[in-house]
Amino acid sequence: MAVTTKIADLTGPGYTDRFGMGGTDLGILATAPDGRLVAVFGDTFDRAGVGGPGWRSPVVLFADPDDVRGGLRWTGSGGDAADYACRLVSKPATNWFRLHRRVTTILPADVITVGDTMYLHVMANKGLGNVLWSEVVASRDNGVTWQRTGCDWPGDHHDGLFQQLTWCDGGDGYVYAYTTGFQRRDGLLLHRVPADRITDRDAWEPWGFAGERWDWGNPPTLTLPGAFGELNLRRVPGPDGREHLLLTVFDAGNYRIDTLLLDRPDADLHRAPRTTVLTGCGWDDEDHATGRVAQLYGGYVVPGSTLDDLHLVVSQWNTTTNWPYRAMQFRTDVTELLRTE
Repeated sequence: MAVTTKIADLTGPGYTDRFGMGGTDLGILATAPDGRLVAVFGDTFDRAGVGGPGWRSPVVLFADPDDVRGGLRWTGSGGDAADYACRLVSKPATNWFRLHRRVTTILPADVITVGDTMYLHVMANKGLGNVLWSEVVASRDNGVTWQRTGCDWPGDHHDGLFQQLTWCDGGDGYVYAYTTGFQRRDGLLLHRVPADRITDRDAWEPWGFAGERWDWGNPPTLTLPGAFGELNLRRVPGPDGREHLLLTVFDAGNYRIDTLLLDRPDADLHRAPRTTVLTGCGWDDEDHATGRVAQLYGGYVVPGSTLDDLHLVVSQWNTTTNWPYRAMQFRTDVTELLRTE
């Protein structure tokens, strides 16, 4: 198990008040084409906690990429020059009106930059965990505003295992994506799509086992069983100077956040080196200095991290009192994964 410690709270009173963000979660990060860090958050409220005025989701904050080691410092927000962090995804088109009436929130899954465009995969929910559809929205102004692309999937696509998603550019012309359901009870599927066709549904193909072999285009097959929630696939430099592929997962079944070291996007996850970076615990047993966090979830890599200085954005929600409901930054060292390759 890696040694992990808390760096800072990132949201809540004293941190995000000027953006109208008293309570929020997630904080999924990518680097914009102009070099800024873009962090995408989920259900957001004006006041600290869950509920009350000013609900919207998703929202964006920007941060300076040169100042992350001591905790991200927010420099602005998406959608409003007055710095009030606005809802990024507009109402669906008119012909979706009846469906939209059933939507209670639209939540982000992951964000990626390809060329001069940022893409955000989101889930439209009727009640938390009941996904009606997922879709890709895009920004061509460095994450300030976002537009629908027309690329969407029904909530039951691949038996409901194409809701929660994380993706990464493979450097070979493809974007690779691990997916699961949003109910924290299922294992992982793997997919790929040409990097220049992310918004073409027909261009996505699953990784599966058929005819006694794994191959692209086969019916999708679980790459790792379990009960997973939030996912994050990123390339992270190591002390050897090479980039390494990390898959960070909220392992809800074991109440912890793990990270796996992959030698390639379609690696055998059963054999991939794996370590626990944060452990869930009760509210009377927390110790953020040693990586023990009550009601934790998320686990998103901060750009600029390295294997020996890995920074993660982690969420926490006390579902009994509705506070804390926030995002925090933790630091760990996962170079032990290189010794078990």
